Amino acid sequence: MNQRTRIKDIAERLGVSPATVSRALSDTGLVAEPTLSRIREVASELDYRPNVSARNLRTRRSMAVLMVVRDVGNPFYLEVMKGVEAAAREAGYSVLMGNTEDDPDREAGYFDMLNDGHADGMILMTGALPSKPGYADRLPGDLPVVVALEVVEGSGLPHVQIDNAGAAAEAVRHLIALGHRRIAHISGPLPQIMSARRRDGYRRAMAAAGLPVPEGYEQRGDYLLRGGQEACRRLFSLSEPPTAIFAANDEMAFGAIHELRRLGKEVPGDVSVVGFDDIYLSEAFYPPLTTVSQPRAEIGRAAMTLLLGILSGTDEPAGPVLMPTTLKIRETTAAPGG
Repeated sequence: MNQRTRIKDIAERLGVSPATVSRALSDTGLVAEPTLSRIREVASELDYRPNVSARNLRTRRSMAVLMVVRDVGNPFYLEVMKGVEAAAREAGYSVLMGNTEDDPDREAGYFDMLNDGHADGMILMTGALPSKPGYADRLPGDLPVVVALEVVEGSGLPHVQIDNAGAAAEAVRHLIALGHRRIAHISGPLPQIMSARRRDGYRRAMAAAGLPVPEGYEQRGDYLLRGGQEACRRLFSLSEPPTAIFAANDEMAFGAIHELRRLGKEVPGDVSVVGFDDIYLSEAFYPPLTTVSQPRAEIGRAAMTLLLGILSGTDEPAGPVLMPTTLKIRETTAAPGG
């Protein structure tokens, strides 16, 4: 193996002091041109990479951040992570992913990693502080944590969000505009705030159109494919089943479509289906899924940028960062019986 290039090697090549090279590569602003550019050129030529361990000892930082999610198997989170990782890498940070599966001990364990200095900050996508009894009360009030997409009310933490209720209402209005009147909703886990807001958007659009929500038309799901299947099965056991379904995420929409096929129903010929998230499978699915699209990578980048601001000591925003959504109309929605 080739020996790792050291600051001393760059200094000897240029005839400057190692301290000058160190200041130039650390962007201290203390090294003037043209010396600064020449040091960077030689560092690139020699494939210089900083000794992260040594730097961490000096700065007392891990140069790592945690992205904590509820289910690492959900492809939506991986697409958000691309944006987090891109912004983190530009700033010299690495990204670790934590998977809680709603386990109180796991939730607390990731916050322990943060408190113990194994990570410098956290992007939290579970929608809650650790649920382990008494644990949240022991957390410091100034934790470097940004909440992405979910909401932790009363926490005082900065948030990156979308308008869940508004996006859900737009999806339901699309079904209403096609002529549907019997529209059901498969929600996410309740009372989680994100799930509740998407349900509220469904209710708001139905009420604005003067449409009733019959008993049984709101089915509680779990954001998983099997949950969508089971909720759809319950909907079609009703005496008057819906002609359209709005699911609170794409995975449950896929599950609903799978169950509709099992029941001999055509999508969208017999039943229209709309999802939420626009994960990469949505366009490849057959038929391609009509869904609310979130700018996943941009959300990740925005959350990481916000966290970097906190870590650098700059002021955090007074309110949440709101990201846009778009309704992607594809081939799972059509007029009733059309």
